[in-house]
Amino acid sequence: MKTLQVLIWSVILCVAVVVVGLALSPQFPEQMAVHWNEKGEADGYGSRFMGIWFLPLITIGLSLLLVGIPQIDPLKKNIEKFRSEYNLFILLFVVFFVYLQVITLLFNLGWQFNLLALLTPAFGGFFYYIGVMMGKAKRNFFIGIRTPWTLSHDDVWNETHRVGALGFKISGVLTLLGVIFPEAAIWFMMVPLLLVAFGAVVYSYFVYRKLHPENNGH
Repeated sequence: MKTLQVLIWSVILCVAVVVVGLALSPQFPEQMAVHWNEKGEADGYGSRFMGIWFLPLITIGLSLLLVGIPQIDPLKKNIEKFRSEYNLFILLFVVFFVYLQVITLLFNLGWQFNLLALLTPAFGGFFYYIGVMMGKAKRNFFIGIRTPWTLSHDDVWNETHRVGALGFKISGVLTLLGVIFPEAAIWFMMVPLLLVAFGAVVYSYFVYRKLHPENNGH
């Protein structure tokens, strides 16, 4: 997917959800639910402006930031090698937050549901795709598992991301268990993700020591 296409679709999706929110505005309460706790229960409220505009504006801003990041990376030529996967990541990022905004609007129309239960499949799919992108990522300073060891050598980067990609895919699949066991959804989501993130950092160090023993200080 081309970068311009990603930008166009991101703006279209965000504008569309704002238009829907404005059209439904008279049906919303004065104070709209805008935040949920780890149990998926609404625990924070804001004005209609915040409920309708805040998340779409943040989403557009972050998508522009993500699009621009490769332009300032000293290794931007490496990012171009997996730019299609990265662009799709940006679009999925936007789709995820637009989906969250739609759920928010429905909740404020009086629909009753557990937010976390609806977000669990989206998180699972998003984590899995991060694993797909990780498997394609080349060494750079902004995207991927960036440790002193992965950034120092392509071979350490590639091996760490091979294992990290698998870990994120497994995390995505495990997150989906939250659909079956909603009371434990937050744990199925966060525990594997944190283990993979921490494990990848540690693994990169040992890969570096294995592949470059001359730099181990012995």
